[in-house]
Amino acid sequence: MIANNLAASNPMHPGELLRDELEARGITQKHLSEELGIRRSILSEIIHGKRSISTEYALLLEAALGIDADFWLKLQADYNKEIAKADAGFMQRLNRIRQIAAVL
Repeated sequence: MIANNLAASNPMHPGELLRDELEARGITQKHLSEELGIRRSILSEIIHGKRSISTEYALLLEAALGIDADFWLKLQADYNKEIAKADAGFMQRLNRIRQIAAVL
């Protein structure tokens, strides 16, 4: 949430931070995918926000880059939450449930 209870309009996928980190270190996607033992296409999907950073991938990134797995997992969870909040249908459903729960 930001000022005036407005949700961020464009949440950042953790893959964007991963891409920036690789660029800063001069590491290619090909090299990192080989280090992690995963297909380059999987790493590319993460970097382009098409695949989530799972617990396993977070642990692999921690081993390869020295960045705590919890950091990657928190980024992914925050991103997932913002995406859910941006879904108007889901938010309506959530509000209906909250109204029911308030009556109970």
